[in-house]
Amino acid sequence: MGGAGRAYVVGTFDTKGEELRYVAGLLRDAGHAVTTVDVGTSDPDASTADVGPREVAGDDAFTGDRGSSVSAMSAALERWLPARDDVAGVLALGGSGGTALVTPALQRLPVGVPKIVVSTVASGNVAPYVGAVDLTLMYSVTDVAGLNRISRRVLSNAAHALGGAIAAPVPAAQDKPALGLTMFGVTTPCVTAVTEAVSDRWDCLVFHATGTGGRAMEKLVDDRLVEAVVDVSTTEVADLVVGGVMAATEDRLGAIARTGVPWVGSVGALDMVNFGAPDTVPEPFRGRTLYEHNAQVTLMRTTPEENRAAAEFLAGRLNACPGPVRLVLPTGGVSALDAPGMPFADPEADAALFDTLRAQVRTDDTHRVVESPHHVNDPEFAATLVAALEEITGGRP
Repeated sequence: MGGAGRAYVVGTFDTKGEELRYVAGLLRDAGHAVTTVDVGTSDPDASTADVGPREVAGDDAFTGDRGSSVSAMSAALERWLPARDDVAGVLALGGSGGTALVTPALQRLPVGVPKIVVSTVASGNVAPYVGAVDLTLMYSVTDVAGLNRISRRVLSNAAHALGGAIAAPVPAAQDKPALGLTMFGVTTPCVTAVTEAVSDRWDCLVFHATGTGGRAMEKLVDDRLVEAVVDVSTTEVADLVVGGVMAATEDRLGAIARTGVPWVGSVGALDMVNFGAPDTVPEPFRGRTLYEHNAQVTLMRTTPEENRAAAEFLAGRLNACPGPVRLVLPTGGVSALDAPGMPFADPEADAALFDTLRAQVRTDDTHRVVESPHHVNDPEFAATLVAALEEITGGRP
């Protein structure tokens, strides 16, 4: 998939046919090959699209019940669309239901394939629709319910945006292999030092560990676009096990297990759980050690029990990884706030984290736990990470 191929225009032709035909026509007029795909479920045999609903879903999506039909069609599109070998880009239109139907399939497409959805829900919480990929949601302003002076302009902008993305030259291939790194504000000096040390040999892709960042990195690992990982900041796991707002999913490190890519990692910022503004911290946590990172982010220090839970999660995932693994423990502190005299200094909580990992992470020919007496942001710790990366990759793949 990429610069050569066809523009796919996807939507429910039973309710949005006029608008879908309009954008398809604009793309054809601009010289692009177009395939229209109908994912409507009300009258599959009356479709006028190039690909009808039954071609996408067989007979599975036509149960007579709207809810189950839409769910089945969404699942079918998620299988069908990524299997095409000529997708240069996708433009979809929808209200809340149509957006929810099509976006899981778009999230399955590789990063770099243009994906635009004109949607009535694009001005709200878009995280479930965008996921961890380069999907663009464009607010429709008016409902996607016919052509008028507003919708024509918005839909035209979307069609020409997709056309421009498809026509743009594909950037030249990078001659250095890609290295994924995870960073949080409180581990920035460490990640900066690592990237500076290896950037002559690796194309360094740094991901902000906000929940989505970890998923984005692992999406690229699954797509075979990242050849090794330096996972400094596994903080998203703390939010997962405690209930913070920047949580990983249960699939954190799943891509590493599926692909076996070389993994060097640590426990950066596992001393904290993230919430929003201070008044959003759940009542049971109000008496805990809190730190106002900024007006919109409040950090909570993890307890020994929470650190043990995070360590157990990490150990279980790492033990399932078939490739080389080096877990490097900074026993001098895991974040900028976890140091002597700092708000999150808590030797007991750190000991619970380190002891659990020492006990539970398997050690053999491929897996090793490396201990450093330094703080995560000390130059010596970054040097230890770089040495571990060079050991398991030979400097570069």
